[in-house]
Amino acid sequence: QVQLVESGGGLVQAGGSLRLSCAASGSIVNINVMGWYRQAPGKERERVATITVGGSTNYADSVKGRFTISRDNAKNTLYLQMNSLKPEDTAAYYCNGIRVRLGGLPLNYWGQGTQVTVSS
Repeated sequence: QVQLVESGGGLVQAGGSLRLSCAASGSIVNINVMGWYRQAPGKERERVATITVGGSTNYADSVKGRFTISRDNAKNTLYLQMNSLKPEDTAAYYCNGIRVRLGGLPLNYWGQGTQVTVSS
């Protein structure tokens, strides 16, 4: 079982930047896809960005060109660099990892979340 712990959230003014980190308790080499999701009050959780173990990335249209996801497999850490933040980016941000298993159901890991608040 891999534990995921997010950090780096906080309060920032619109136009500012934050860098989120997600530290895993074990190796992430076997976690096929890692990603960041967010959930604002009264809204459903949505995908922000994902990255495969090989480094292929995918972003939600709302964050393209502003956010960058990366992973350091040697440090067992996932990152999300967020630039040009907008008030609508305010949400709890969650780290996720999916490990595909041959012949079995995939394992799905979640962190506890870190709050990002962007003031106008």
